[in-house]
Amino acid sequence: MADFTNKEIAKMLEELADLMEINGENKYKIRAYSNAGRKIMSISEDIDILVKENRLKDLKGIGEGIATTIKEICGLGYSTRLEELKTELPAGVLELVQIPGLGPKRAHKLFYELGINDIDDLKEALYKNKVRELDGFGPKIEEKLLNSLKNYEQYRELIFIDEAKKYAEKIITYIKNQTDVIDKIEVTGSTRRMKESIGDIDILIASDNPEKVNEVINNLNEIQEIIAQGKTKTSIRTDEGLQVDFRIVKSINFYAALQYFTGSREHNVVLRQKAKKNGYKLSEYGLLNIAEDKGQGDREEKIEVNSEKDIYKILGMQYIVPELRENRGEIEAAINDNLPHSIKLSDINGDLHMHSRFSDGAYTIEEMLKAACRRDYSYIAITDHSQSLRVAHGMSVSELEKQLSEIDDLQSKYSDIKIISGIEVDILTDGSLDYDDQVLSSLDLVIASIHTGFNQSEEQITDRIMQAMKNPYVNIIAHPQGRILGRRRAYKVNMNKVINIAAETDTCLEINSSPYRLDLDDMMAKKARENNVKFAINTDAHHINELDDIILGVGVARRGWLEKKDVINTMNYDNLMDFLK
Repeated sequence: MADFTNKEIAKMLEELADLMEINGENKYKIRAYSNAGRKIMSISEDIDILVKENRLKDLKGIGEGIATTIKEICGLGYSTRLEELKTELPAGVLELVQIPGLGPKRAHKLFYELGINDIDDLKEALYKNKVRELDGFGPKIEEKLLNSLKNYEQYRELIFIDEAKKYAEKIITYIKNQTDVIDKIEVTGSTRRMKESIGDIDILIASDNPEKVNEVINNLNEIQEIIAQGKTKTSIRTDEGLQVDFRIVKSINFYAALQYFTGSREHNVVLRQKAKKNGYKLSEYGLLNIAEDKGQGDREEKIEVNSEKDIYKILGMQYIVPELRENRGEIEAAINDNLPHSIKLSDINGDLHMHSRFSDGAYTIEEMLKAACRRDYSYIAITDHSQSLRVAHGMSVSELEKQLSEIDDLQSKYSDIKIISGIEVDILTDGSLDYDDQVLSSLDLVIASIHTGFNQSEEQITDRIMQAMKNPYVNIIAHPQGRILGRRRAYKVNMNKVINIAAETDTCLEINSSPYRLDLDDMMAKKARENNVKFAINTDAHHINELDDIILGVGVARRGWLEKKDVINTMNYDNLMDFLK
C-alpha cells in the first residue's frame, strides 16, 4: 500500500476534477471530486487509516465511486482515470489552471475553441487579442489574464523557500548517510539567506576525496540529468526540474567558500573591496594577507580561519548573519558596530494567528493546543474567521461565544500554556469591521485583515486598513500586502501611510509565515522597523504541521533587520497581555 498524506490525496482528487472539467465531463461528478479533495484536506485523521479500516464512506460527500478512486491511489500509487486524462490532454493544459483567474472552465474553452495547449500558446493568443473574441471573455478578462500570466511566469522557474529548505535538507541527509569522506556540508546561496523564492539550490561540501563525493551525487534517486560535472563542481537537474549545484572544496578552504557562496554577489563585491583596502585578499579559496616584500613585489600569506566569524572579525567588523548579506547597508553597519541583534527562532514564545475547525482549520482547538505544547510555547491565540467570510466558514456571534466557552474549558485542563481568545476579523469593503465593538471588546486579541475587494483602488484599500488600525480593539493587521506568491500580486496599497498609522496607533503589522504569503516582505518590514512599528510573526496555521512555518517568518524578520524587542510574541505572557490591553 502506497504511503500518501491527506494533502497528497486531496491534490490528486483536485487535479482529477480540474482535468475532468477541462475535458468537458459531468459537472456534478466534477464538483463531487473537488469537494472530496477539500474534505480530505480538512480532516485530522490520516487518510490511510480510513482506507485500512474501510471508513472512507463515513466522510460526508464521499460515495462509492470516490472511495474506490482513493483506495486505488493508496493501493497502486496512482489513479488510472487521472493517468488516462493526462494522456488524452496535452501536458501543458493542466498548467493553465495554475494561472490566477483562468480556472478549468476557461481552460476548457481555450483548449477546444482556440487550440491552446500550453502557456506559450496562451501568451501568443493574448498578445494577438484572440482571447477577447471568445464568448465569456472580452478585453477586460484578456487584460487580467495577461497580467496574471506575467505574475505566474515570474515565479514559474522559481521554488519557494520552504521547498528549497526541505529539498536541500533531504539531499544533505542522504549524502551524509552514504559516505564518511565528507568533513562538512552546508546549503549556501539564496536558500541560506532565506530569500522567499530561489532559482536553484547550492550545496557546499568539504572533502579531500571529491571523486567519492561525485560518485554519491551521481547515485541520487532524484536525478533527471547531470548538467555538468567536474572534480570540484557538479550540477544536476532533478525529476521536478530543479537545478542543484554542488561545490566540493578542501576542508581548509571551507569557511571562506561558505562565506563566498552564501553572500549575494553585491555583498561579496563590497566585502572584497573592504578586504583589499585593509591589505587582504578574500576569495572562495581563503583569506590572504598581502604583505609588501621589498624588491620582490607583494607576498601573499594565507590566514587560518575556523569560522565565518573569523573572516569578518579579521576584516574589522561584526559578524553578519547570512540573511543580511544583501548589500543593504549591513557592511557599513558591521564596521560601525551597528548591526541589529537579529531575532532567533528560540525567541518566539507563541503563535498569535491560527485557525481551528470553528472556521476553516483542519484540527480542533485542543489538537492545535497540543501541537503548540510540543513546541514548548508559552501561549497561543485562536483566531478563526469572522462571520462574513463564508468561503472560510466564518463564525457567527453565537458560534464565537461557543468557541470562547470551549477555550475556558480547555484552559482549566491545560495549565502549562495560555490560550488567548482572538479573532481574525474581516475588514469589509466599506472599511467597517465584521463584528461590532461590543463583540471585539470581549476578546483578548483582534487581528484585522482584508479577504475581499482586492480590485479596489489604492486609496480605498489604504483607507480600509487605516480605518481598522484606528479601531481601539484592533491589535494586528494580518498579511498587510495581501499577496499570494505565484498566484496573486499584492493589492494596491500605500504602505507608507499604513506604516505611519501603525506607528501612531501602536498597531502591529504581521509577518505571515505561510510560504505562500511571507507578508510583510523583508524590505517593507525593514522600513516599518525604521518607523518604530511593532510586529507579530505568525503562521496563520490551518493545520498542525503549518506551525513549523514559523521559521520562515523568522527568516523574513532577520532579513528585515528585526530584533527580539521588535516582535510582540517574543514577550512573556504577562507582558504580552499588558501590551494588548
